[in-house]
Amino acid sequence: MNNPVQNANVIDEKILSYIENNTLDFSGISEERKGDLDKIADYVSMKIKANETAELVYICTHNSRRSHFGQIWGATAAAYYGIANIKTYSGGTEATACNERSVAALKRVGFMIEKTTETSNPVYHIQYSADGPKQIAFSKKYDDSSNPKQGFCAIMTCSSADEACPVVFGAAKRVATPYEDPKAFDGTTDEAKMYDERCKQIATETFYVFSKVKK
Repeated sequence: MNNPVQNANVIDEKILSYIENNTLDFSGISEERKGDLDKIADYVSMKIKANETAELVYICTHNSRRSHFGQIWGATAAAYYGIANIKTYSGGTEATACNERSVAALKRVGFMIEKTTETSNPVYHIQYSADGPKQIAFSKKYDDSSNPKQGFCAIMTCSSADEACPVVFGAAKRVATPYEDPKAFDGTTDEAKMYDERCKQIATETFYVFSKVKK
């Protein structure tokens, strides 16, 4: 397992506290699920050994909730474990908007978020530290011009996207890791709780992936 100690200082203190208190216990991940997550780790390890950039595209139907959690946590986990040459993206089978409830959940973790446009599909800049890279978050189709076209790993974060995209053109590897949609709780008293729960689940499984990457 990679040792994050020398790399953790690149992440904001509040987010680092969240990571260490919420995402590093992998005992709740089933062996079957770990088998799927290991496929992502194997892809990243292969790219690193070849001195190539590992590109991960997290895909769900509307690119509004789970796929953005994956994109942001993927970049953060790579930084935590000191794994260079990782680029994370997200996309959908259709474009809608990065949901404000997902943004709110990431803010509660401690991410620094700037809304840069006031449109029906706003663009957010998201950082895990003031000096860290800006992750660009907005809703788009997975084949948008801002996403890689060849050699990437497609991570299907919802079953409907997995079914709607029997082929993700250009992907070198495709892995299905579906998550329950917190959208079902929009407008209810459990809304924030369920978005936080899904954010934490995706974070934990993403940290598991990067803990298994062989540098």
